[in-house]
Amino acid sequence: MGGGNHSVLSEFVLLGLTSSWDMQILLFLFFAMCYVASVLGNLLTVLTIISDHRLHSPMYFFLANLSFIDTGVASIASPKMMYDLFRAYKVISLHGCLAQMFFIHMVGGTEMVLLVVMAYDRYVAICKPLHYLTTMSPRTCACLLALAWTVGLLHSVAQLAFVVNLPFCGTNTMDSFYCDFPRFIKLACTDSYSLEFLVAANSGFISTGTFFILMASYVFILVTVRKRASGGSPKALSTLSAHVTVVVLFFGPLIFFYTWPFPSSNLDKFLALFDAILTPFLNPVIYSLRNKEMKVAMWKLCYQLLGYRKMP
Repeated sequence: MGGGNHSVLSEFVLLGLTSSWDMQILLFLFFAMCYVASVLGNLLTVLTIISDHRLHSPMYFFLANLSFIDTGVASIASPKMMYDLFRAYKVISLHGCLAQMFFIHMVGGTEMVLLVVMAYDRYVAICKPLHYLTTMSPRTCACLLALAWTVGLLHSVAQLAFVVNLPFCGTNTMDSFYCDFPRFIKLACTDSYSLEFLVAANSGFISTGTFFILMASYVFILVTVRKRASGGSPKALSTLSAHVTVVVLFFGPLIFFYTWPFPSSNLDKFLALFDAILTPFLNPVIYSLRNKEMKVAMWKLCYQLLGYRKMP
């Protein structure tokens, strides 16, 4: 189709999750509960770590930032998705679509690097405990956090640069409940194969490579723990299992979404929902339930917020 037939789209139509009214009500109630629990759980984690001086260590510093990022992850696409459940005509503006993709990949890329940093923190703490406080100094932690946000920003800007000037023609219907690069690119009236490959390389291959690097590092740490103590240190093993669970929950949907060669609309929607709502909800649960210090500190903060000076 010639360039003269290209139209300047101002909005995209989202097909959403379902057209059944009863199912939409059930989904809204479920997603609303998960979203509220996710935001409150992650904010409680951040406030707990800030308020308790015993948790002012590198591990909890990174955990607080992970919870802060998860609050953003849960808030980028979920509110509009829940609002759209009650709309027959679900639309999003072109600029809104671009902004949504930008923030999704910025916080996603930041969380990816932060999980690597948290793995490095556990490596130093378990394998080189005598050098832990000097290696993971406050300055180093701040620099690592800044690196995570910088990488996330560059990753998102690089992705957006590929698509921001794409020409569109024909349909503006997107079979999804939010905007992301693969479906956005498919609507362009140009050869999209090379762009789809770049997106897969930038998001899919990086996600897969980072996942296997993380899993290899956790295996190495686990072997080190078992060598130094018969049966392994219970606290170290519990912390590692929490980290591994979060890594699998975060990277699993990403790897399938960006690298699976047989795309399925229903599967993609399920994985997107898992990453957007369920993973941010499960992360604070996993870390708090497997960490006695966090559980005690959370209960202490809750009692203080309720007006009690001491826990009963």
